[in-house]
Amino acid sequence: MVQLHVKRGEESQFLLDTTVDVSVETLIEQIAAIYNGRLKVERICSEIQELAEHGITLPPNMQGLTDDQIEDLKLRDEWADKCVPSGGAHFKKDEIGRRNGHAPNDKMKDVLKKTVEEAKSLVSKKQVDAKVCVTMDMVKEALDQLRGAVMIVYPMGLPPHDPIRMEFENQEDLSGTHASLQVIPVEEAQLWWAAKELQRGKKLQDYVGKNEKTKILVKIQKRGQGAPAREPLVSAEEQKQMMLHYYRRQEELKKLDEADDDSHLQSEWSDRQALKKQFQGLTNIKWGPR
Repeated sequence: MVQLHVKRGEESQFLLDTTVDVSVETLIEQIAAIYNGRLKVERICSEIQELAEHGITLPPNMQGLTDDQIEDLKLRDEWADKCVPSGGAHFKKDEIGRRNGHAPNDKMKDVLKKTVEEAKSLVSKKQVDAKVCVTMDMVKEALDQLRGAVMIVYPMGLPPHDPIRMEFENQEDLSGTHASLQVIPVEEAQLWWAAKELQRGKKLQDYVGKNEKTKILVKIQKRGQGAPAREPLVSAEEQKQMMLHYYRRQEELKKLDEADDDSHLQSEWSDRQALKKQFQGLTNIKWGPR
C-alpha cells in the first residue's frame, strides 16, 4: 500500500493508505471527503459542547436579543417545551443569547462531553504522530457516535434550526463564516506532490511509479491558489536539534582544549621526583644570596 501524508499548508491533516493504481480523480474525492468530514466532526463537537452548557439553539429571530426585547416583541420559543433534555434541565444563561439556557443535567452533560472527546480523538490530527491512517469509515463512526449521544439526551430530536441537526442532515449553511473558508468542495480540490499538481485523468503511478511500498507527502488545496509552498529540507524541530547538537559539540571541544593545557606540568604536585627530594631533604631549597 502507498501511504499518503496529507497536509493543508504547513499543517498535517491525516494519513491515508491507497494503491499506485488508483486514479487521481478517485484519490482527490477520497481525500476531500475525509478532509471535509473531519471538519464536520469538529464543527459538531464544538456545537455539542455549547449544547451541553446552554441547551438548544433559539429560533433565528430571537438570537442575540435581551429578555426585555423578547418580551416587547412578544416572541416565544415554541421548541423550548418540546425539546427538554432527558432527566430534566437546569438553567444556565447563554450570555451571547444564542441558546435558551435550559442545559442538560450533569449526567447527560457528561454523556455529551465524553462522546465529543472520543469522536475528536478518532479523527484527530494526532493520529499522524501515532502512525494511524484515517478512513471515511472512521469519520462516519465519529459522526454516528455524536448522533447517538444527542439522541440519548434529546430523544425527541433537536429543533430544525439547530446547527447540530442541520449538520447531521447535511443542511448546514456556512456562508459568511470562517468554517466556509476551510471547506474544500470536491470539484475545486487539487492535490500537489513534489511541486507538481496531480492531474485528473491520470493514475497515481504516473507520478510515483509502481512501487506499492511508497510514502509521499501531498497537499490539498482549492483550485486557483497556485502551487503550495515547498516543504523545507529541514523542519523547525530538526533544525533545533541540530543547533543543540552543535552547541554540545562545541562545549565538548572546549573542554578537550582545556584538558590539553600542559601548564600544570610546572606545578609542584606534578613533579615525579617530589617524594624523593623530600626524603633527601632537598625541598624548599632556594638559590641566591640571603
